[in-house]
Amino acid sequence: MNDLQIDIDRHSGFCFGVVYAIEMAEDILDEEEMLYCLGDIVHNDEEVKRLVAKGLKIINHEELAQLKDAKVLIRAHGEPPSTYKLAIENNLTLVDASCPVVLKLQHRIKNAFDRKEKIYIYGKHGHAEVAGLLGQTNQEAVVFQHIDELDLSTMPPQITLFSQTTKSTDHFYEINRLLKENGIEVNTHDTICRQVSNRDKELRNFAKNYDIVIFVSGSKSSNGKALYEVCKRENPHTHFVSNVEQVNKDWFGKQSRVGICGATSTPMWLMEAVKETISAF
Repeated sequence: MNDLQIDIDRHSGFCFGVVYAIEMAEDILDEEEMLYCLGDIVHNDEEVKRLVAKGLKIINHEELAQLKDAKVLIRAHGEPPSTYKLAIENNLTLVDASCPVVLKLQHRIKNAFDRKEKIYIYGKHGHAEVAGLLGQTNQEAVVFQHIDELDLSTMPPQITLFSQTTKSTDHFYEINRLLKENGIEVNTHDTICRQVSNRDKELRNFAKNYDIVIFVSGSKSSNGKALYEVCKRENPHTHFVSNVEQVNKDWFGKQSRVGICGATSTPMWLMEAVKETISAF
């Protein structure tokens, strides 16, 4: 029997936007047998399985287009205007759980687009939130994940810069600096959620205090992958798991100090389950 000290990072777990969406889904499922959800409600397979067992039915946009006279949850990532237009046409009742931070960003981008500004969005190609942001500009905004994707010599002399809410503030301001150094006038909108971006510093402090770090996250979570790398850089003995079955007994010494943490899409109950699994070794 190993004598392990095991702590869970109490700052890890769902951000308020995800909490809001899941609470809305659970409230409805407590009264109704089934609720449609457009896309995974959160990028965590274990949490999605839990809610599917309660009656949540995940659908994609193609399936939404065939749906009529039904109730559909919009998750925290938000949706483009085309989704709301389709809902009216198909007599769909939308339960809008879009994160307030995302909605504010959408409105700011729409206003900038209406002013005919040249809009650039720092974000992940194909991400659900980014799709909603692009929709505010009739797909005309430029989305980039890395500044290397941009040809600085042919860019407009004036641009308006936004960011996906879950990107790194450090990277965002580095991009802002490089653009200005290349003679581009940048109207910068810092639209990054601090509850998410501040996790970098918090996790660096957490990871260095343990012999071993178990980072719990869904494999689809871009936020999870980024925060795992933060922990890994600080503590090379960091392991990524998506469920309790992936925890390896061989990772732990007889008297290891173990820290368990996760992404903003990781449920606390799953981190607790990982702790119980390790405690049984």
